[in-house]
Amino acid sequence: MKLTTLRLTLFFLFAVTTTFAQTSPVFAPEGKAIRGYDPVAYFTESKPVPGDANISYNYQGADWYFASETNRDAFKANPEKYAPQYGGYCAFGTSRGYKAPTEADAWTIVDGKLYLNYNTKVRTEWNKDQPGYIKKADTNWLTIKDKSFK
Repeated sequence: MKLTTLRLTLFFLFAVTTTFAQTSPVFAPEGKAIRGYDPVAYFTESKPVPGDANISYNYQGADWYFASETNRDAFKANPEKYAPQYGGYCAFGTSRGYKAPTEADAWTIVDGKLYLNYNTKVRTEWNKDQPGYIKKADTNWLTIKDKSFK
């Protein structure tokens, strides 16, 4: 009897973990892409700007927030231009073959593309060899983009 209960408990835990693990190619804690920051503002204001929940757009299964309707409309017209690379997961982590969360203030724009990092310390490492890390991350992203992130 106890073995059956243990098996059911383990099955339930596995099912819950599998159900709630994020497999989205977009880093979207609580459904908010890139933690609710406006991706367009990185390009237009050269800094992270929190978006407004009333000015949003659903793209790739996540809600993207914007500081203005102008930014939302620019994103809608060309999301590939403004969306961060690797779905907003840490670019350095992606170069190492895994998904990692990001912080809004750990960012760079390289060749017109937005890259986010885990934190500013990781960004310092990222800045040492951006072209090399981008090349590795581009390759790894194809393998890990649909893998689970918890």
